[in-house]
Amino acid sequence: MAKPREPWNIRPAKKRPSVTASLKAEVETKAKDLIENVLKPKYVLPPPKKEQGNYIIDIGAKWYRNYFYFILTYACPSPNALSPTFEWRLARMEPLGEGKFALYAMRYTGKEWVGVFDALSVDECMKAIRDDPWFVP
Repeated sequence: MAKPREPWNIRPAKKRPSVTASLKAEVETKAKDLIENVLKPKYVLPPPKKEQGNYIIDIGAKWYRNYFYFILTYACPSPNALSPTFEWRLARMEPLGEGKFALYAMRYTGKEWVGVFDALSVDECMKAIRDDPWFVP
C-alpha cells in the first residue's frame, strides 16, 4: 500500500510502479478539466500594454516518461529576448502505485523539484494544484 513518506524524505522512488492506461486517461481527463475551467481563466490574461515582462500565454499538461507535468508557456515580448516563448514546469506528479501520487513543485531556480505532498489520490493532487500556494505561477 502506498503510504506517506516522511516530509523531509519525499524524493523520487528508486523503483517506479508502472502506470495503467486507465489511470493515465483519468489523470489526463481531470488535468484537462482543471486547466480549462480553473487555471486558464485565472492565469492566462491578455498581454500587458506597456510592460516588456514575460506573461503566461498557455497552460498544458503531459506525460513524460513516468511523470505527469503541468506546463506553463510564457511569451517574451522584449526585443532583446533570446526566444519569443519558453516553457516552465509548474508541477510534477509521480505515481507511487495503487492510484497514489507524490506531488512536486519546481523551485524558483528551475533546477530541482521540491516534494510538497505524498500519497495523494488524483483528485487530491488536482485540488492541491488548484488551491495550494506552491503551485501559483
